[in-house]
Amino acid sequence: MTLWVATAATVLAGHSFTIVTYNVENLHDADGVAVYDDFQPELYSHRHVITKVRNVASILSRFRQGEGPDIVLLQEIEIDQTPGAADWDQAAWLEATRGVTLASLAEMATLPEVWRDAPAEAWLLAALREAGMTEYHVYSGADEPSSANADSRRAIKCVTLSKYEATAVRRYAIESARNILETEFTIDGHSLYVFNNHWKSGAGSEQMEVLRIQNATVLKERLDALLAADAGADIVIGGDFNAHYNQKARYPEMPRTSMNDVLQAQGSEKALQAGKARFYNLWFELPPPVRGSDVYRGEWGTLMNMVVSRGLYDWAGVQYQDNSFRVARLPGVNADAALAPRRWDGGGPVGGGYSDHLPIYAHFRTVDANRADMGMPLENPSDETINGDVYRVNYAGVDLNQAVDIDALPDSVDLQDGSWSGKLFLVEGSSIAGRRVKVRVRGQVYDIYAPQREVIDELKAQHASNRRVKFYGELGTYKGSWQFVVQDISWVP
Repeated sequence: MTLWVATAATVLAGHSFTIVTYNVENLHDADGVAVYDDFQPELYSHRHVITKVRNVASILSRFRQGEGPDIVLLQEIEIDQTPGAADWDQAAWLEATRGVTLASLAEMATLPEVWRDAPAEAWLLAALREAGMTEYHVYSGADEPSSANADSRRAIKCVTLSKYEATAVRRYAIESARNILETEFTIDGHSLYVFNNHWKSGAGSEQMEVLRIQNATVLKERLDALLAADAGADIVIGGDFNAHYNQKARYPEMPRTSMNDVLQAQGSEKALQAGKARFYNLWFELPPPVRGSDVYRGEWGTLMNMVVSRGLYDWAGVQYQDNSFRVARLPGVNADAALAPRRWDGGGPVGGGYSDHLPIYAHFRTVDANRADMGMPLENPSDETINGDVYRVNYAGVDLNQAVDIDALPDSVDLQDGSWSGKLFLVEGSSIAGRRVKVRVRGQVYDIYAPQREVIDELKAQHASNRRVKFYGELGTYKGSWQFVVQDISWVP
């Protein structure tokens, strides 16, 4: 399945290209030095790194018939915590590691120094190279690593990969969050400004929103300067904003919001083309029920955003390809049975899964008409007022027939090797009473977690009846312990 779809409009373009934004959920390197507890050497080996980068590469390989996206905005790439990390030379490292496969590295007990000291983005480049995706330039928004005794150590950064060499790179420090990374490109002689963001977390917290307002204000100051110099500047703003496209309506108790009040990202293409708005959030390209790239407490969220300027809707320079915005949702790959993200799971010797965010993407093209005064034609243009609608993941609608029957698996299968994480299973086994019911299957004990109280009560009733339980559950780990997650009462037959 490819995520690049050519349309009739594509052939009218001088040059077509794809931009993806993807929070890869804590892609760390293999040096064993990490701020987060989950990425200490005893829990996260170079084999975990290999699984992680291969899985990221497998998603990016779905674009443009395997060539990969032209520009990728990544979030949650580890800031290398080892001395001399800033001296990494991309070209020299790629040459020094040429011919070495990730499979061969996975067999090694100890890595060669050139791999052990490589930053996370180098490992990702190696996986992309093996998948046939080369020629990416790497631009990092890193802060310097904090000292070991700092109260709050910086751990992650934004990284932009591009097949175009940037003509300028700028970084903007923001409060309590990652640097905003600006990359300026010249594509077919036209300037494109791309901003990679990862704002302060805690979307539903009014206190955290104050920090995101500061983050957005820093971005807005730069955008104001660009648009003051050229009202038709072509600008793409992407990343993990930790704010929803409808933040103001979703949390009406917040007097002011980062996304809608400061950045002023809105939902009317008509207002954009009429000069009544400067920015348009591409989430409005999709029907409301399918707007979602992350899940929190069973609710779809849109923390990943892609916002475009008015200049991308005229007939000059770079142009957005109408209605091309999508979520890279691949059932059975990076999405589970309910189409929610199959997040990264570090359980087992190699780990498994992808990310707690699904990537979003859009297609663009260059045009030679040089008519900034003329808007491009739109098919079914959005003219939507932001509302606070929230949609839940439809776990009750999952086809349980696709679940793997644990009893039917060969004895040689190790469920805890990492490759089964996020998969849906039919589980039946002896139960163990406690604060939560546990289950013993295939000689191993698993915790059972359910977000609904009625699920727990039903499992306890099964245990009281015959000391056995039967249910459908997604396999994973939590704080180092293996568990099955029973997402809905319909999963307990």
